[in-house]
Amino acid sequence: MHGPSKNDYKLTDRIYEASSLMGIDLLDHIVIGDGTYTSILKRGNGTKNEFI
Repeated sequence: MHGPSKNDYKLTDRIYEASSLMGIDLLDHIVIGDGTYTSILKRGNGTKNEFI
């Protein structure tokens, strides 16, 4: 099973930054593809995007 790509994590960073500017808490980013899905929050990524 493949995990999220580097681009998925980059997109999560951009979503996080945009939602912060609007005062919206980002709860998770679900990545869907290749017949499966995964939660960025559950996988963790070691960056500022460990959400709330």
